[in-house]
Amino acid sequence: MSREIAMLEKLEKDLSLKELQIKSLLTITQAINDNVPAEGLYNMYRSFLSWELGITRMGLFIPSENDQEKWDCATQINVDSEDLLTTDIITYLKPFKRLHTIKEQDEAPLQLFDIVIPVYHKERPIAYSLIGGIKTKEDLYNKIQFITTITNIIAVAIENKRLFKRQIIQERLKKEIELASNVQQMLIPDELPTTEHYELSSIYKPHFNIGGDYLDFINFDRGRFIFCIADISGKGVAAALLMANFQAMIQSLIYQYRDLETFIFALNQTVHRVTKSDKFITFFIGEVDLHKKTLKYINAGHYPPVLYQSGKLRRLESGCTVIGAFEKLPEIHEEIVPLKEGALIMSFTDGLADLRDDKGNLFEDKGIESFALTHGEKSAQAFNDELLKAIDRYRGEEEYPDDIAVITCKIRKFL
Repeated sequence: MSREIAMLEKLEKDLSLKELQIKSLLTITQAINDNVPAEGLYNMYRSFLSWELGITRMGLFIPSENDQEKWDCATQINVDSEDLLTTDIITYLKPFKRLHTIKEQDEAPLQLFDIVIPVYHKERPIAYSLIGGIKTKEDLYNKIQFITTITNIIAVAIENKRLFKRQIIQERLKKEIELASNVQQMLIPDELPTTEHYELSSIYKPHFNIGGDYLDFINFDRGRFIFCIADISGKGVAAALLMANFQAMIQSLIYQYRDLETFIFALNQTVHRVTKSDKFITFFIGEVDLHKKTLKYINAGHYPPVLYQSGKLRRLESGCTVIGAFEKLPEIHEEIVPLKEGALIMSFTDGLADLRDDKGNLFEDKGIESFALTHGEKSAQAFNDELLKAIDRYRGEEEYPDDIAVITCKIRKFL
């Protein structure tokens, strides 16, 4: 009779445990469906283990949201999580791919616990739960199985929340990239003029579809025009919006000031007011006068353009420091260079010089000057076509390290 009573009592305990497990699983599932925050799920996990199952020691570790290489203790019971993380406990946990019972030969920090429950997504660990101090040893197997189940449910739910959040951020970034790209495309001229007296041609290769490079052309009259090129610090929407502002500043100021030095002085002050020195712009502007047969230019911290004429090269370096970094430019030097028919001016951003081949060798000044000497007699369009081929040959399968912008001006004949 006593044996039957004992069996009935065991059945009642088993049934009670099963009911508790089902109720707990339903509660957690409902909480996940109701999109309860991660902190709420951790509290539920802690409560179930502590109050319902009598667990006296627990630490649940998950990858840090800001740095997947680091780990945080999401919730714990009677555990100094900071001490455990200081011991680099995750290193000791990583060898375990499935449920592990702590043994005497395991590392010292693990001896506080009885079992390790790892949770993996494919080949990547997304959680480790350390369980210790189970009050009753009865139905130990079933309890461990249940703890493993809810640990997996909680860990996967948290990982899904992270993935969803990451997806939202990626979608937002994608829209920002599209916006920045659209802004950029509107600012870069689709076509540059070709006349019997001069020809302009451009190359634009943004890095990852968005760049901070800018180029433009403004015609004053039949015999005088300017071309310019700039490299704006930063990428994305911020750089694209600054580029839009910068273009508007140039278009406004260039007609107010007849000399380039005053124009650069005013442009720097205007950019500085907008950026507060947070961003800066390297800038080159050249003014061609077909009546005077001259190139007047200022180089504001930009990579020196190449002037090719009569089989020789010179770099256009005179000017000042970058635009926007200082409230007032300390000094500005404008240079006037005599031009000859057939002269070619190639202005470019530093992405061209930073181009690398498959061995990591930079294109640099040597490659740029050698190319200009070889192809300087060509038209602007033919010159750029050959330059594109040379770029692709040089980089091979390598990605563009940065934006590449080029504006090439060819002087055909004077007025």
